[in-house]
Amino acid sequence: MSQDNGNNGNGNSGNGNSGSGNNGNSGKKAEDLLRAAHEEGELGAAALGALAIPDLGAQIQAGLGISVDDVHASEVVLVTMMPDDSGSIRFAGNAQAVREGHNLVLDALRASKQPEGILCHTRYLNGHILYPYCPLDRALRMDGQNYDPTLGTPLYDQSVVLLGTVLAKARELADAGVPARTVTLLITDGGDSGSERSRPGDVAALVRDMGRAENHIVAALGLEDGSTDFRAVFRAMGIEDRWILTAASSATEIRRAFQLFSRSALRASQGAASFSKTAAGGFFA
Repeated sequence: MSQDNGNNGNGNSGNGNSGSGNNGNSGKKAEDLLRAAHEEGELGAAALGALAIPDLGAQIQAGLGISVDDVHASEVVLVTMMPDDSGSIRFAGNAQAVREGHNLVLDALRASKQPEGILCHTRYLNGHILYPYCPLDRALRMDGQNYDPTLGTPLYDQSVVLLGTVLAKARELADAGVPARTVTLLITDGGDSGSERSRPGDVAALVRDMGRAENHIVAALGLEDGSTDFRAVFRAMGIEDRWILTAASSATEIRRAFQLFSRSALRASQGAASFSKTAAGGFFA
């Protein structure tokens, strides 16, 4: 892994894409949403503690995107991706395959029976926001200009930020009377090598509480590097085996893995019953 876990050349950690519907609220609102989730039993003390990090509220807020007033669906599915932008992706020659995989997911979701009820958000592994939550038709495609993997692998730190964003957005929608279900994909081609604040148990606390709520799917994809035991890494982060994928370091296998995720995300977007069946069955439901 590249050793630098700072911001990439595409923008600062926590920057939203102004063209994708950033709602401009302060970090305090995100903190309030998460605190309310704790008070109502959706988040336990361990999960809330994992989110109690200085400046985390502002990072989460930057991903919340579209105002609930601009959501016109009666229910919503949040599809969230965290592509790895570490230097080893580029060194392995996999940058284009990751771009294509992300874009394949967006294309597949357009076949949903209710595409207007899908909100998408992509935040790279080093914190750059490609786009905050926005309607599917406004989600940006990854290309050579907005994705140039050169950084490190702060897997635990950024997984906490991403899952906190998922939880805060789902809570914000629910508070406005819009039920939300979520499908999230974490992507890495190696183990953590840069987290400064969070540990696997912090991620696991969030994943466990999300699983208990029965309206969240958290999946992970490990791109083989020849040495990392991705199942062990993801299990330590609380991710269940049925939602763990690994792919050989080749364009064909990476695209195949993204195709599996896209099918799961599409099934999950078809309604409550389909979501429940997908969540119970995993990638091969």
